[in-house]
Amino acid sequence: MIYHVLGKTGLRVSALGFGASPLGNEFGPVDAAEGVRAVHCAIEQGINYFDVAPYYGRGLAETRLGEALAGHRQEVILATKAGRYDKEWPEGFDYSAKRIVRSVEESLRRLRTDCIDVYQVHDIEFAHREQILGETLPAMFRLKEQGKVRFVGITGYPLQLLRAIAEAANVDTILSYCRYDLLDTSLDEVLTPFARARGIGLINASPLHMRLLTDKGAPEWHPAPKRVVAAAQEAARYCRERGVDIADLALQFALQHSYVGTTLVGMSKVEHVQRNLSAVGKPPDPELLAAVRRILAPAANIAWQEGLPENYDPYAVPKGL
Repeated sequence: MIYHVLGKTGLRVSALGFGASPLGNEFGPVDAAEGVRAVHCAIEQGINYFDVAPYYGRGLAETRLGEALAGHRQEVILATKAGRYDKEWPEGFDYSAKRIVRSVEESLRRLRTDCIDVYQVHDIEFAHREQILGETLPAMFRLKEQGKVRFVGITGYPLQLLRAIAEAANVDTILSYCRYDLLDTSLDEVLTPFARARGIGLINASPLHMRLLTDKGAPEWHPAPKRVVAAAQEAARYCRERGVDIADLALQFALQHSYVGTTLVGMSKVEHVQRNLSAVGKPPDPELLAAVRRILAPAANIAWQEGLPENYDPYAVPKGL
């Protein structure tokens, strides 16, 4: 396994991180016993960063991960989140200080631990930035002072918002998703130089663009504009004709990032772990990569509107258009 230091946290994290959202049946029913085997396999193979949230399976993913980590807690770096608890806005979101405090206690109980390594505000684009800065993050920093969490971070999709919040608050980590992969490398334009200069740990999630960069293709609910979906389908077909699954190429590409501490991929089976591990330390084929990026170029760096309108990236387009 390859390890990186996660910014100023000093945490030594595996280049490949275990995204535990599938353990909460977020993408269909999961065999609980197989999920435990996947977690154990990941640990045995050197994966030490595990990311989860109360939102995933409405507590189920945290519960299952906590069960799987019994006896292994000291071997891993455990990250979870607070603020988002369901799909619909505003009912599924609560960024109040009171809820943050209650949420950490619930997560500690489900995860069977007495401390969260990285505690993150979940999907900040669904909150007013004044609340994040004036209430949510201060509550998390108090939890850090109390020793219930070690480091505090933010997560979300709009890059400009993530940067603005990080400029105003002394966060330890930033997690973005779908912003550094074969389709979108905007992370390097907006966040990477800033995070590097500040020593903020950078976490890349959804390097397959929420399953768009897979042989199977995007699920019906995918928010990407139609031209992005079409370009990804063409690129996947090009890879398939050459005996390659575009998912393998996409993960190899994402794992080459020079500053990202860990890249999170959802896993719930041993075969997922083993396949994803095969991409670690393996650079993508340069000719294939160049050809695929040419195919994807007309749809590159197209972001969709996510969260509250006030938080959209200025160049984002409506979902699904």
